[in-house]
Amino acid sequence: MSPGPLVTVATGTARRRPAALSAGLLLLAVLLLGSAALSLLVGSGHVALGDVVHGVFGPDRSVRGQLVIQEVRLPRTLAGVLVGIALGLAGTVIQGLTRNPLADPGLLGVNAGAAVFVVLAISVFSLTAPDQYIWFGFLGACLAAVLVYGVGSIGREGATPVKLALAGAATTAALGSVTSALLLMDSGTFDQFRFWQVGSLGGRDIDVLRQALPFVAAGALLAHFLGPRLNGLALGDDVARGLGQRLGVTRALGALSVVLLCGAATAVAGPLGFVGLAVPHVARMITGPDHRWMLPYSALIAPTLLLLADVVGRIVARPGEIQVGVVTAAVGCVPFILLVRRSTRSAL
Repeated sequence: MSPGPLVTVATGTARRRPAALSAGLLLLAVLLLGSAALSLLVGSGHVALGDVVHGVFGPDRSVRGQLVIQEVRLPRTLAGVLVGIALGLAGTVIQGLTRNPLADPGLLGVNAGAAVFVVLAISVFSLTAPDQYIWFGFLGACLAAVLVYGVGSIGREGATPVKLALAGAATTAALGSVTSALLLMDSGTFDQFRFWQVGSLGGRDIDVLRQALPFVAAGALLAHFLGPRLNGLALGDDVARGLGQRLGVTRALGALSVVLLCGAATAVAGPLGFVGLAVPHVARMITGPDHRWMLPYSALIAPTLLLLADVVGRIVARPGEIQVGVVTAAVGCVPFILLVRRSTRSAL
């Protein structure tokens, strides 16, 4: 007789002691710092180590190397950290809410909604710089997620995982067709939009990140607050109700967390879908199914992955670069397929 889900979750967490998991978080924090340092050091041009240090802590703008660090590489690195944290947490929350290991933050229509509003900003309002149209993207992401959740909540059972997935797929398809129609009518808009659509950390200044930070911070706090409740949802709706959870409230708060996190990340860097899909699986392999540990692990793994992918994109195409959205998909797909195959074999 196979053990029940409650026993499986409990034993899966018990095999991983809190001391070992805490040490793992510390190691990941060190790796993240190393990735951030590498992001500051590596670029299309050489910058001396001394200029990197001074460019971060006390730049002399008359020195070209220090100016490059302050104006280009530091904002880019901070964008990678902020976006990575947001996508890692959003992916973990949406997979926990839907109990779907193939779900990603785009399931709520966030990417599709952001794309429509970015196209409108470029074509209707003639906004061409990322710092001008990213908040149109955030607004579109929020409105699309509200629409998906509203449609998925229709009916007596409320927003069940299956209804959310179906509503998200339908909304994404509808908004995608609108985006395609707008782009076909204006080739100039397409030229601007394609650079945002592929996903990039470049060209973002500190002011944009400062505006996005409150949304990411609020979403991150809400996501960690939901950790124990996501554990309850993993055991099934009936068990979660038996534990005293109000499923509608939990799912609404989870959707709000995903909107805040993924909306801000998409606004800053464009739609980077692969990170939010793959990182929760890596975190789950290390921590087990306990979302109280999965969430902080995902918040450290995702920005590390994103920064390393950005560095790779800068190295392989010098003096140009490959956008980080292309690198994460190209480099990460093979390990993710192997990870899925390994998980499938373990489940048999």
